[in-house]
Amino acid sequence: MLFAKSVIMALGLLLGCASAAADELPRPTGPVILTVEGRLANTNGDGVARFDREMLERLPGHRTSTDTPWTDGIIEFEGPLGRALLDAVGASGDTLIVTALNDYSAEVPLDDFYKYDVILALKMDGDYIRIRDRGPIFIVYPFADDPALQTEVIHNRSVWQLKSIRIQ
Repeated sequence: MLFAKSVIMALGLLLGCASAAADELPRPTGPVILTVEGRLANTNGDGVARFDREMLERLPGHRTSTDTPWTDGIIEFEGPLGRALLDAVGASGDTLIVTALNDYSAEVPLDDFYKYDVILALKMDGDYIRIRDRGPIFIVYPFADDPALQTEVIHNRSVWQLKSIRIQ
């Protein structure tokens, strides 16, 4: 009987350690606005990483002032760097499948997030981006900093109303 209790306690400790290893990221306390899945090392449950706005705002951020094909004039966009998100989840892979609330999706080379200061914009001109205005998350490339980014291919990667990222 004592042996059985010891085995049960040991199994409980092992299972507790295993779940702690899978829960390296904090859990969201607010509404989840982004889910990251696929080839990632750091999760906060069930093999995925879920982020609320506050969690995203704690990641290293960036501001860029740029025009886009979908907005009028120069807009200041603000949010976490895409590479900060990838680092936080321990991404490994080559491709990101980014998907919007309306299920539009695009393939983005993972390297784009390291090569350029791509941000997951949460704010436009200081205000949180509403869903009707392309929010809550809008992938924004630094178009004004690099005219070579003004291509249809890059425009297609600039998904707004972002809801999920799959790392492949």
